Amino acid sequence: MDKLKYERPYIKKLTAGAMNKFGSLSGPQPFKFIDNVPVKSLVEAYGSPLFVISEKQIRRNYRAAYRAFSTRYPKVQFAWSYKTNYLKAVCNVFHQEGSWAEVVSGFEYQKALGNGVPGNKIIFNGPGKTKKDLLLAIENDSLIHIDHLEELALLLSLCGALDHQPKVAIRVNMDTGVYPLWDRFGFNYENGEAWRAIVKIVNSGKLRLTGLHCHIGTYIQTTAAYGVAASKMAALAIKCNNELKQHIEYLDLGGGFPSTNTLKGAYLPGTDTMPTVDDFAEEITGTLIRAGFENDDLPLLILESGRLLIDDAGYLLGTVLANKRLSDGKLATIVDFGVNILFTSFWYDHQVSPADDYSPTIEHTVIYGPLCMNIDVIRESVNLPLLKSGDHVVVHKVGAYNMTQWMQFIALRPAIVLIDEQEQVHLIKAAETLEQIETNEHIPGHLK
Repeated sequence: MDKLKYERPYIKKLTAGAMNKFGSLSGPQPFKFIDNVPVKSLVEAYGSPLFVISEKQIRRNYRAAYRAFSTRYPKVQFAWSYKTNYLKAVCNVFHQEGSWAEVVSGFEYQKALGNGVPGNKIIFNGPGKTKKDLLLAIENDSLIHIDHLEELALLLSLCGALDHQPKVAIRVNMDTGVYPLWDRFGFNYENGEAWRAIVKIVNSGKLRLTGLHCHIGTYIQTTAAYGVAASKMAALAIKCNNELKQHIEYLDLGGGFPSTNTLKGAYLPGTDTMPTVDDFAEEITGTLIRAGFENDDLPLLILESGRLLIDDAGYLLGTVLANKRLSDGKLATIVDFGVNILFTSFWYDHQVSPADDYSPTIEHTVIYGPLCMNIDVIRESVNLPLLKSGDHVVVHKVGAYNMTQWMQFIALRPAIVLIDEQEQVHLIKAAETLEQIETNEHIPGHLK
């Protein structure tokens, strides 16, 4: 018989857990498989920590979102948000499904071209486009969304030597009832700045105004805000047609739809409180259909969703390094991944599941990463069993932003694998090495 591990006794208040309309809090369940692939085999083959992406879930999410909008509105086009996750394999899944590319930098624009996306199916957003970026976008006939007057002036100066009009839109910011306002991007609707920019573009005769764009914020939890945005965008498009005789071909409502992750401080889990993609589709499409467009002249509806389509397709596998008791007696578990690769743990209470069988004893636990910094906290408090050193855990819904916002700090960044629809595992990004990190370093002669 194996000797049991000694745990220092302490006094702990017992509680059945907070009650709500969904019942009492439940404990974690072992999560041993991702798309029928054993978690243990993934860690053994590719190391720990390890990001895992489910191609099956990505395609399922995309098709559900497209169906929600296209069954309610006749002309719909999604454009994959590269900043959300710009791994080549991930982007190409979306492009195979019919999605365009939405980029916000010259770097992302080059990635989209490298992925084989035609220039006329790349939407170029963002406030930081350089002269070189704009020339490349013009050359490839991309949709350029103008963010500010300086960018507009630069574009007009570049058009002097052209024999055609580049296709442009303006980004519009507005009051939709969600605060604080996202007014640092684009031209304001309420004070007339957006209309003045439109008039300037049309009167210049050098640019072809083809669309209007807005992105009202991120993780928007109310559908009503999108109804307001759609109404104001439609009114602006109709005004363009009536007063300037300028036909607006598309309205880009951006993204910002939430996933079902649970925000820190939320009383109920995100799976129970977040609107569905059908809820957003009903609000947006219904508003546009009722806006006053001719039935045969509805604008193309473009959506730039990222988080909604990828978050729940991503997992982070890790390994328990150690356990300890904090000064107040609370159990602390240290794992081999930190906030350097799980940036979203700063605002989400991610679901964390053991990947091994465990004892039925559940305890409030704080999960720390391995970094030598006090803010390296994965969960401040989560119900978990006592996990042993070497046990594996799975963090859920990490597909959005973590693999683009991660940083090489203290530890090397891990590998990423994709499980395809046939449940085959593919390495889509190798783990970082010291040699790669030091490749671009140079030592002055006097320091060698």
